[in-house]
Amino acid sequence: MPASVLFVPHGGGPLPLLGEADHADMVQFLEQMAVQLPVPEAIVVISAHWEAPTATVISTAAPDMIYDYYGFPDESYRLRYPAPGAPSLARECLDWLGAAGQPVAEDSERGIDHGVFVPLMIMYPDASIPVTQVSLLSNLDAAAHIELGRALAPLRERNVLVLGSGMSYHNLGVLLGRRRSQPQDADQVFDDWLHHACCADDMDEQARLDALTHWAAAPAARACHPREEHLLPLLVCAGLAGGERAQRVFSAPLMGRRVSGFLWQ
Repeated sequence: MPASVLFVPHGGGPLPLLGEADHADMVQFLEQMAVQLPVPEAIVVISAHWEAPTATVISTAAPDMIYDYYGFPDESYRLRYPAPGAPSLARECLDWLGAAGQPVAEDSERGIDHGVFVPLMIMYPDASIPVTQVSLLSNLDAAAHIELGRALAPLRERNVLVLGSGMSYHNLGVLLGRRRSQPQDADQVFDDWLHHACCADDMDEQARLDALTHWAAAPAARACHPREEHLLPLLVCAGLAGGERAQRVFSAPLMGRRVSGFLWQ
């Protein structure tokens, strides 16, 4: 059974797990996706919350939790997701990356950050499916992340879920009300562009990947992503899928701005 490749929003810190009303649509979407998708034998996550100088994969047998958020209720720091690791799959990922000419590193101690455990606690709360995580590259280069995805293409032949965990809109200052609001339609303008780039049937695979490589030239791109780490997991997913046409499986307001989710099958 081939892999499902899914890009999802993971919301604001642990808020989706705390019953935050603004995240209800996102939570329902993640719950529904877990029912609709084939049950995977393992999950490979590319989270917006881990950057490394070279492509790094965790091979931890029993990953711990990384509570990489601040100022939330005490219960946020007692959350547990005791899923087993996937050391053998992690080492295969390292082999594929290395064979593609990617400098690689293995991390046998790192735990999973909230970009991993928040969506997985919603989708697979019994924590029985093995999980590994692949880092972003700290250079934040769009083309390099598409190539990172291409190198992991052998995952398409496995019964795994490849989960890109980020946000299609992530101007944190605006979301938190710390900066003067941008034009009200910036999120919609960029979301429309992203939908076309990922899903239009009038683009071939290379044109789709070229558009995503040059995402920063899209309308309202930098208004929505002053820093691109939350968009890059989508680029890894698109590269892994070889530029195939995606299906938009989620589009709704989150924290006052429109965000989307995409599926490649």
